[in-house]
Amino acid sequence: MKNKFFGALAVVSLLLSGFQAHPADTNSALADLNDLIGRINLKLQAGQHSEADLADNIKEFDVLLAKHKGQDPNDLALIPAMKANLYLQVLHNDDKAIETIQQLQHDFPGTERARNSESVLAQLQKMSEADRIQRSLVEQTKFPDFSEQDLDGKPLSIASYKGKVVLIDFWATWCSPCRAEIPNVVKTYQKYHDKGFEVIGVSLDKADDKDALIRFAKENNMPWRQYFDGQFWTNKLAAKYGVTAIPMTYLLDGDGKIIARNIRGEELDAAVAKALGGR
Repeated sequence: MKNKFFGALAVVSLLLSGFQAHPADTNSALADLNDLIGRINLKLQAGQHSEADLADNIKEFDVLLAKHKGQDPNDLALIPAMKANLYLQVLHNDDKAIETIQQLQHDFPGTERARNSESVLAQLQKMSEADRIQRSLVEQTKFPDFSEQDLDGKPLSIASYKGKVVLIDFWATWCSPCRAEIPNVVKTYQKYHDKGFEVIGVSLDKADDKDALIRFAKENNMPWRQYFDGQFWTNKLAAKYGVTAIPMTYLLDGDGKIIARNIRGEELDAAVAKALGGR
């Protein structure tokens, strides 16, 4: 899948740029932090990667903040920055990373690291909300409806397809995996359309690519309707459904409930055939 947030870890790493301990001052916050990070790295090299493995070390970040209270805030700000980095890059705990960055901003306002963390926090919060939405869209749940306009300016909604089996396909002409899957979708559409199968495309193409989108759909025998707003990754429907990677698909039954998600090729054919029953 093409992931929007491929740069998130790199951005967070910028919070850590310029980190150097002060070897001449063994009582400095940075010297103690350097020692802590070294011990954490030894555990990681030994294969200890879980939050339980690192629980004692995680507590030490707060111990260091208390121990060095009153020292240079620019140095102290690096302590929660490193803790957030650990949560994000090693433990993959976005919620704890967000909480720690918020602590950094609250406790050390005005520092360079607090300023640099603003965009990171906003991105992480967006990722967290998208993940929450995605977790709610499970099989047998109702897929939330929308009321928009298609490429031709005509009303478009899931409700208008009531009784049909519908594939919601989040894609873009610039997405290679999406393009690779299009022939399978076309084949399934042609095979089952007369029996009640429909497709709704949600294009994440950019505003300047509208003509290319129309041309691509025509050249690749994609007669189904498309939603397009030209907003790329901030596409209105992509945001509504927490889509952060494409291709992303949802197969819905006649009542708009989710049958399956992200099925491809022969799996899509089989699922559509099953959903249509004896039609």
